[in-house]
Amino acid sequence: MTYPLLVLPFVLVTAVVTALSARRPRFAARMAASGVAAVVLLALTAVFDNVMIALDLFTYPPEHLSGLRIGLAPVEDFAYPLCAAFGVPAVFALLRRTEPAT
Repeated sequence: MTYPLLVLPFVLVTAVVTALSARRPRFAARMAASGVAAVVLLALTAVFDNVMIALDLFTYPPEHLSGLRIGLAPVEDFAYPLCAAFGVPAVFALLRRTEPAT
C-alpha cells in the first residue's frame, strides 16, 4: 500500500493548514467555496481518471493501492483534488495580511 502512504502527508498538511486558517476572516465562506470546488474537482477527477485508465494511458500496480476504487480510479487519486480545494485557499488566507499596511 504505497500510494495511501504517499497521500497521507498531503492530507495531514492540508488539514493542519486549513485548521490554522480558521482564525482568519471569512473562514466559513472560504470553507463553503472550498466545498463547492471540491465537489467539482472530485467529479472531474472521477470522469477523467476513469477515461484515461480505460484508454490505458496509465496503470497502477495493484500491490501499491488500497484496493478501493471509484470505477477504475483508485480512491487515492481523489485525495489530491480534495487537498487542492481546501489547502490552496487556506494557504492564501494565511499569507494574506490581516492589518492594513502603514
